[in-house]
Amino acid sequence: MAQPLIKKDDDQDEEDYSPFLGIEKGAVLQEARVFHDPQLDARRCSQVITKLLYLLNQGETFTKVIIVTSSLMKDMNSKTDMYRANAIRVLCRITDGTLLTQIERYLKQAIVDKNPVVASAALVSGIHLLQTNPEIVKRWSNEVQEAVQSRAALVQFHALALLHQIRQNDRLAVSKLVTSLTRGTVRSPLAQCLLIRYTTQVIRESGMNTQTGDRPFFDYLEACLRHKADMVIFEAARAITELSGVTSRELTPAITVLQLFLSSSKPVLRFAAVRTLNKVAMTHPLAVTNCNIDMESLISDQNRSIATLAITTLLKTGNESSVDRLMKQITNFMSDIADEFKIVVVEAIRSLCLKFPLKYRSMMNFLSNILREEGGFEYKKAIVDSIVILIREIPDAKESGLFHLCEFIEDCEFTYLSTQILHFLGNEGPKTSDPSKYIRYIYNRVILENATIRACAVSTLAKFGALVDALKPRIFVLLRRCLFDIDDEVRDRATLYLNTLGGDGSVAETEKDVKEFLFGSLDVPLVNLEKSLRNYEASEEPFDISTVPREVKSQPLAEKKAPGKKPSGFGAPLSAPTSAADAYEKMLSSIPEFSSFGKLFKSSAPVELTEAETEYAVNVVKHIYDEHIVFQYNCTNTIPEQLLENVTIFVDASEAEEFSEVASKPLKTLPYDSPGQSFVAFEKPAGVPSVGKFSNILKFIVKEVDPSTGESEDDGVEDEYQLEDFEVMAADYMLKVGVSNFKNAWDNMDPEGERVDEYGLGTRESLAEAVNAVINILGMQPCEGTDVVPSNARSHTCLLSGVFIGNVKVLVRLSFGIDGPKQVAMKLAVRSDDPAVSEAIHEIVNG
Repeated sequence: MAQPLIKKDDDQDEEDYSPFLGIEKGAVLQEARVFHDPQLDARRCSQVITKLLYLLNQGETFTKVIIVTSSLMKDMNSKTDMYRANAIRVLCRITDGTLLTQIERYLKQAIVDKNPVVASAALVSGIHLLQTNPEIVKRWSNEVQEAVQSRAALVQFHALALLHQIRQNDRLAVSKLVTSLTRGTVRSPLAQCLLIRYTTQVIRESGMNTQTGDRPFFDYLEACLRHKADMVIFEAARAITELSGVTSRELTPAITVLQLFLSSSKPVLRFAAVRTLNKVAMTHPLAVTNCNIDMESLISDQNRSIATLAITTLLKTGNESSVDRLMKQITNFMSDIADEFKIVVVEAIRSLCLKFPLKYRSMMNFLSNILREEGGFEYKKAIVDSIVILIREIPDAKESGLFHLCEFIEDCEFTYLSTQILHFLGNEGPKTSDPSKYIRYIYNRVILENATIRACAVSTLAKFGALVDALKPRIFVLLRRCLFDIDDEVRDRATLYLNTLGGDGSVAETEKDVKEFLFGSLDVPLVNLEKSLRNYEASEEPFDISTVPREVKSQPLAEKKAPGKKPSGFGAPLSAPTSAADAYEKMLSSIPEFSSFGKLFKSSAPVELTEAETEYAVNVVKHIYDEHIVFQYNCTNTIPEQLLENVTIFVDASEAEEFSEVASKPLKTLPYDSPGQSFVAFEKPAGVPSVGKFSNILKFIVKEVDPSTGESEDDGVEDEYQLEDFEVMAADYMLKVGVSNFKNAWDNMDPEGERVDEYGLGTRESLAEAVNAVINILGMQPCEGTDVVPSNARSHTCLLSGVFIGNVKVLVRLSFGIDGPKQVAMKLAVRSDDPAVSEAIHEIVNG
């Protein structure tokens, strides 16, 4: 409330006086009438606005808008239609539920008003009001249904939108609405476009497009392809192309009308058509080939967006004979488009080259030419990535591709790209017919570039020295020169590699150790390696990297239950940098019953055994050893009036025949809201991924507690609580350990340990579902982002890595394919250090 009027005291300091003293909200609202005067007084209006702003700043709210609303309600009944429409719009934006009931009758009348401006204003207002007052708006269904039959285009469009929103949560009602309207009662092109979208939604949700026999909704979409309005034709064509499981025969009429749009005089139609065809080409390239001649004419289109889409579509649908012609046409127009469009073209060329590998020379030359032109980082990175992929996938392209990359780093302004190319050159260059020709390009980087690139160049030189014995003396000379570099990182690397390769006069490491050091992937998390190095104390015993934990989990040993949430034991992040693997191992080794089990291989994520908001919260963590498995039950008592004592877990392993219980450790007391742990250990066959199902019962003695004093009674009552079952799965025996370069890791692994087989995965909704299912079964780490499946993809390759129990490295290459009826096939290739483990991975999938 504003302050009351206070008379200014003569003795009061001038600075204590405020010009806003005594302002009343009601008085200010009365003063606001000055804005209705025929002759506005600017000075008075400014004063009133200043007072209103002051009151707003003091936290006053102006909920009493009687003057404004009464004026607007008067305008709603005006004879001027424009006044009525605008009054409806404003009223519905400022009104609340109470006032809305008073003007509801006027709004209903406005919806069926003969003037389309008034009717549209009421319908649009209804769409907005549906978000805040749905119950009131839903009562207007009859009036909105009548407005759908209006002859005015905008009224019919807005009425259909509102009617669909009113019924959108009732799938049957939406289906009936679409069925009734597809019989020809919608005349407005805008409304018909909306109806096409609703029809597509019904088809998608009901799966009608996969049925045989009568398909009225699809027939309606096909009928819309013969409409007079371009917007309706395009909307229907786009809807047909986006249907899941659509066949080439069903696509044909939609492709035909889109082909006609390609030659339209309207740029927007040409753009819409070529963009839709570009998307269709990803899944049905053969269906778009008939449009290739028309799209070739669009390469010279003045609109560069249309030209780019035409080029990329042609690259996806073109045949081998048209590649050279397309390359010439693309070269002429690349300089006229922006970098973001150039990237799209480069990616399309890469796909085409993989499709027609015999044409790699022309495409590789094209990529090398545009690599020398001006461009930003993302554009140059896309070109470099494309060349690298072509080198990996097309063996004949390796020599020319590496040469083009070497030429590029001679004048490359991006440090990241230079280091990536040098790294790739170190892996692939020594395997070429003449490795010596790359040494000049690499050593030029040591002389001319910054410290980061110089250090990377030193590592690349060492890789050539390790793999090519004939070059080793020359490499030693170059590395010795690097010992005098001004950067310590460069000097340290040169010293390290000279020592490793035996260039400093010392005994060189074995060839296997050198290759493992230079080309092997780091299979331990960097955060764990850093922590282990910090904790290492200098002694006669050297640092052993095999002692570094290979898995990091952010789970502490105990967690206070958050208000309103179920306690999760190990579920919260660690506050200290100590990894969960270290914490678990330290805790378990301190328990005498488990200290003889050896080194802990893996600890799983907590598995909840109780539902939320129950009397007792329990989850289990599975600790995997070579010959044992320990179940750690994290328990929390959520009842303040109870104290639990002698808490034990009775585990029924009748469905886990290979397991036998060998030890248990009960929990002595479990006060309210204080997590505790109880343990049960089982023995299993050594090194075998035994699986089984375990049933659990929580047994304890419960004692009543006085909440006021916190003291418990002496006598207790035995009780038990049934917990959920859980399973030990094959994925529990696999550590998720990634590799930095999957191809190198795959090539360095003995092919004798590879096992390949094919499997049918049955019917799946999508490839993504099948990929995720296999990843979850194997429990391995996806590499290089291959767990992400592009939308509408018909095939996909997924790369996985991990460490199997017994510290056996495992790499998996999964190739998926899906056909029309959504049947998924999979090719599984496994490489490991132990062929028996490769067989075990296949047994896991086959089981």
